[in-house]
Amino acid sequence: MPRVTYIEADGARHDATVEIGISVMDAARRIGLAGIDGDCGGMCACSTCHVYVDPLWTDRVGAPDELERDMLTFAFDVDPTSRLACQISLGADLDGLIVRLPSRQF
Repeated sequence: MPRVTYIEADGARHDATVEIGISVMDAARRIGLAGIDGDCGGMCACSTCHVYVDPLWTDRVGAPDELERDMLTFAFDVDPTSRLACQISLGADLDGLIVRLPSRQF
């Protein structure tokens, strides 16, 4: 089962262990993590699940596709490591993934 660590803007850490195939967004919602809203339910139709992928993981996670890049234009303080958490599916290859949350979603 893959593990993911969420680091809030203030440095608070939260860990989740979930089944393979769940998104980073859904894993955050399951542990009740505030700051990843997922208003569209994971349909890549908003930017309320914006996260920063730890630089050690960006190659393994991969780049956003065109639709995700378009949605990221609506996110707050986007940088080269920005992704939408709903678009990252957790598998064995992402066990130990670290993502950081922005200070706000809008």
